[in-house]
Amino acid sequence: MGVPDGDIAKGKKLFVQKCAQCHVVEKGAKHKTGPNLNGLFGRQTGQAPGFSYTQANISKGITWGRDTLFEYLENPKKYIPGTKMVFAGIKKKQERVDLISYLEDATK
Repeated sequence: MGVPDGDIAKGKKLFVQKCAQCHVVEKGAKHKTGPNLNGLFGRQTGQAPGFSYTQANISKGITWGRDTLFEYLENPKKYIPGTKMVFAGIKKKQERVDLISYLEDATK
């Protein structure tokens, strides 16, 4: 598919508004309701050390990247049925692109 580059600053703002209540991106930070997203890109679903995932998340078996996140963030429960992530998703394509660009930069 090829997700284009987005605006990192806008993505950070979206992260703070929509994600930060459950996730952190800082290396070594403790998990919250959701897992720490540091090291997300290139990691398989359900693999953040020390986080208790649903079997659905573990079994999905995909590797997180721009394309998989683009699809997942639109509707997490459709992409991974049985996930415990209670988030409706982000319908606007540009918002997903911006958020993914921020995550790619912030989780290295």
